[in-house]
Amino acid sequence: MEILIVEDEPRVASLIKRGLEEQDFKVTLAFDGEMGKKLALSKTYDLIIMDIILPKINGLDLCKEIRAAHPHLPIIMLTALGTTDDKVDGFDAGADDYLVKPFELRELHVRIRALLKRNNNSLVKQSTLLKYADLELNNQTMTVTRSGTEIALTPKELKLLEYMMQNAERVLSRAEIADKVWNTHFDTGTNFIDVYINYLRKKIDRDYPNKLIHTKPGLGFIFKSE
Repeated sequence: MEILIVEDEPRVASLIKRGLEEQDFKVTLAFDGEMGKKLALSKTYDLIIMDIILPKINGLDLCKEIRAAHPHLPIIMLTALGTTDDKVDGFDAGADDYLVKPFELRELHVRIRALLKRNNNSLVKQSTLLKYADLELNNQTMTVTRSGTEIALTPKELKLLEYMMQNAERVLSRAEIADKVWNTHFDTGTNFIDVYINYLRKKIDRDYPNKLIHTKPGLGFIFKSE
């Protein structure tokens, strides 16, 4: 397994590289966004770890460019920016996971292995088309339509909707959504899951009388037809 690290702080980059090499990963370093882009688009990696605040090309723009070229490549944002808005920006850019500095190497190892396992499992999907009521999600083209009208979703909104459709008519807690969609533990100090639920509601429910996403106070959310 080969990992690309895009990190402009040499001490942090060296620490991560050494820790991952001890776990038998092969690691390549890039110290700015431009070099990270060149490496990511010219060679195949199993996973990329990147900071947001980078010279030449910032991590958000870099993530978008890599995601456009490699839709299924696991990407972890590793940054000091830790507000809800920062996390939303990172996930909207296409990151699969978001870890805030300072961090524990052991936690990074766990998240890397979970992402790699999930990515391998997702290479073969059980169904190319998910349907519920008048909503359809195509896993191959990554498109969503409701009543025949296409709805544009960000990559993370798509993953959230896919998980909710796969678990329709079952209450999903915030902790479960964080684990299964964001591959992270739910931080009660932030509300990024509620933010994304609201984003999704505005796009797939607002213009339709039959609402599909419902809140269960104190429990979480449920995807079902009224």
